[in-house]
Amino acid sequence: MLKLLIRSEDSCRTGVLIPVPTYASFTLALEDQGAAIIPYHLCEEQGWTLQVEELHRALQAARKTCNPVALYICNPGNPTVTESKSIEEVIRFAAEERLFILADEVYQSCVYGDNTEFYSYKKVLSEMSSDISSSVELASFNSVSKGFMGECGFRGGYVELVNLDPEVMKYARTLFSTRSCPPVAGQIALDLMADPPKPGDPSFPTFSEEVQFIKNTICKNTGRIQEVFAELPGISCQPLKAGFFVFPSLHFPPKAIKWAEKRQMELDMLYCLHLLEETGLHVRPGCEYGQRKDSHHIRLFVGTQENIMEDALQRLKTFHVRFIKEFS
Repeated sequence: MLKLLIRSEDSCRTGVLIPVPTYASFTLALEDQGAAIIPYHLCEEQGWTLQVEELHRALQAARKTCNPVALYICNPGNPTVTESKSIEEVIRFAAEERLFILADEVYQSCVYGDNTEFYSYKKVLSEMSSDISSSVELASFNSVSKGFMGECGFRGGYVELVNLDPEVMKYARTLFSTRSCPPVAGQIALDLMADPPKPGDPSFPTFSEEVQFIKNTICKNTGRIQEVFAELPGISCQPLKAGFFVFPSLHFPPKAIKWAEKRQMELDMLYCLHLLEETGLHVRPGCEYGQRKDSHHIRLFVGTQENIMEDALQRLKTFHVRFIKEFS
């Protein structure tokens, strides 16, 4: 899709709006295509929500240096869940600004917060007024390598294109046909994801039991994460509602900030390196995903077994208390 949208030979570079934090692999893909990256910040204080006012700010600033053509959205993200009303606002923004929507919806099956539901951009778009539902161009992505079917081993996925010009669709089919050979195991898993076992099928009891077990494990893990973080100084974390990762914020003493500055490294990167060296626990620093200036985060996987998660949390707790005390 990026190859279709980005005109790298133009004097004015093609711009794509992307959320912060975001996936490093997508940023690299944009750089590889020669696109101008237009960051818009999710609102951490309100559960990492996407706010249209921030989209307007980012777009207006970017138009001075590039030609914005697309808006990339993670729905749900890690751990963002977008409500139907908010999706409508984003779609109206895209319609007004003539932006192509790239809806990354690979974690749609991983929504587990109380009173939380997944709404697809395609569904919300189809229920809007005809002038918008028939004109806004949308690509909706899903993948077996995320969620309950294949996290993170099986490879295979699909994209559904909405409101594309028929002439453009010809080029899309040509481009996609050059990469149409995922592994057979991935194809089988993708078929099961798109058409899972139903009540009455021989495999349905086992399938539903396993999916529910994974959901229960994630809910217990996220609850435990919130309990542990609430006890620790210098850590705050938004309630978890979706996705397989948590992105807590770290609040370091001034002495630690100066320590990182002397070493000319991001403080959360140094924190993660020392955590790995001292405890064997591997988490990712927020600087790899993007974050507001002078903020620090770490990223943890929540879809593991309960006993492993408890061990990881205890290692993190012991290290963090010692780290904060050392630099206080």
